[in-house]
Amino acid sequence: MGKYSIAKLPSDVLKEIALKHRILRKKAGLSQVELAERSGVSLGSIKRFENSGQISLESLLKLLHLLGHLADFELILNTNNTNNSIEKLFSNKTR
Repeated sequence: MGKYSIAKLPSDVLKEIALKHRILRKKAGLSQVELAERSGVSLGSIKRFENSGQISLESLLKLLHLLGHLADFELILNTNNTNNSIEKLFSNKTR
């Protein structure tokens, strides 16, 4: 968390995602080497991710897919509840 705030910083979220990923990998009974071979993500990328949270979006999606959690990621940027307000912004009636 931020030094003077209760809100999480992006670096905090990265570390939490990396920890959750490591837990999922271990529950699946996969070593980092096995995960790299099966996912197509380099071993170095997996090690860096699990230690620091740093990973490319494409590599993260590959890992989530292999671990059966890709659908969880799709919920992050859900726009269903904002469609109406966006449509109102661009409607001819408001111009």
